[in-house]
Amino acid sequence: MVLEKLGESLKNTLAKITKAMFVDEKLVNELVKEIQKALLQSDVNVKLVFELSQRIKDRALKEETPGTISKKEWLIKIVYEELARFLGEEEYHLELGKKKPVTIMLVGLFGNGKTTTAGKLAKYFQKRGYKVALMSTDTWRPAAFMQLEQLGKQINTPVFGDPKQKDPTKIYKQFEKELSKYDVAIIDTAGRDALSDELIEELNKLNKAVQPDQTLLVMAADVGQAAQKQAEVFHQTCRVTGVIITKLEGTAKGGGALAACSVTGAKVAFIGIGEKIDDLEKFRPKNFVGRLLGMGDLQSLIEKIRSVTDEDKQEKIKKQLEDGKLSLEDVIEQVKSMNSLGGFEKIKSMIPGLGKAKIPENVLESQQEKVAKWEHIIKSMTPEEKENPGLLKKQTSRISRVAKGAGVSASEIRSLIKQYDMLNEMIKSQGSMNMESGMPNQKQMMKLAKKFGKFKKMRL
Repeated sequence: MVLEKLGESLKNTLAKITKAMFVDEKLVNELVKEIQKALLQSDVNVKLVFELSQRIKDRALKEETPGTISKKEWLIKIVYEELARFLGEEEYHLELGKKKPVTIMLVGLFGNGKTTTAGKLAKYFQKRGYKVALMSTDTWRPAAFMQLEQLGKQINTPVFGDPKQKDPTKIYKQFEKELSKYDVAIIDTAGRDALSDELIEELNKLNKAVQPDQTLLVMAADVGQAAQKQAEVFHQTCRVTGVIITKLEGTAKGGGALAACSVTGAKVAFIGIGEKIDDLEKFRPKNFVGRLLGMGDLQSLIEKIRSVTDEDKQEKIKKQLEDGKLSLEDVIEQVKSMNSLGGFEKIKSMIPGLGKAKIPENVLESQQEKVAKWEHIIKSMTPEEKENPGLLKKQTSRISRVAKGAGVSASEIRSLIKQYDMLNEMIKSQGSMNMESGMPNQKQMMKLAKKFGKFKKMRL
């Protein structure tokens, strides 16, 4: 999980609330200290940490608890709201479709992953139905054009550029007419080891020629608190409209970069969460905090599902997630799609109640060999049994009949039912969720205390 140590620390801190006898000033002070410790270990600026913790403390001790929820649940809600506010609260919006093409220029220093991010961003928009083109204007790094070209071939996206030309502005002018045929044009620029006068002059010239609709600063998460200064300087140079933070999965300093960017007013637009071409997510502060605290992020999960399923299945899956009910055939489809979604370890933090579950690594991926056999078993079931596998547990004669028809053992059928029960219970545990905003509602907040530890001892 992204920022796993920070998330684990925060979840452990909130778990103490659920075990406490009373919510008093002593508990609030202990909670605040634990949050401070967790954020400081994630390299968040000391001043920002103390401002956040003071807001939490003031609200917890001064605000009156609504009569509809308990003091414990109210305290959890305060922590959630303040952490979301701390990371920017409102998400970054990218306007598309008003003109053609929408030009997005990526800027940043060497080693932050601009070129790789250009490919990821192209795939992100491509999956959403946009016609995308890539352009390389990096004349400093010899392999830059070749790297972008390889990424373009991987996702079947055209790449424009001229490795023989040494003037980035001339490269853009050379292919400007071609870019007009696309919905989105993503322009990769050169970097330097530092924001030198030479780089500033180059970006200024290119910025005037391109007049991009969006200028996104690409920064690696391991810059930590230095992200604030970097964002400010780039903004002064070429009017940065948003930030993409890369390598967030591999560093403990990511919290510092996220918080620092929100302070500059340059909202984080996307986060890189892995090395694969699909490992790019739109950054939603409220949803992100929900994942850190174990509340899940169904909105991002649904987006991932949408990217690997056809239109006919999308609404059905969304409704199943909302209703908390799956059939046996649905479970098979969910298991089959896990790898396409990035593997179970990548998505379990998005499912409410499952983020803290002690599940063996890659456990569902290891079951891919069983999927074909499960599909064969299901063919031997009646429609009623497929929709309500509980019938098999109530009437063991049904298990014997299905086992005989499928040519498998009764234990293999029980294994399938166990998988169904686990996944169905997990989804039911989400409670009611606003699917558009991804926000936990009051009902979910009231159930949160019970959900902590619910799956703690779960094993497959």
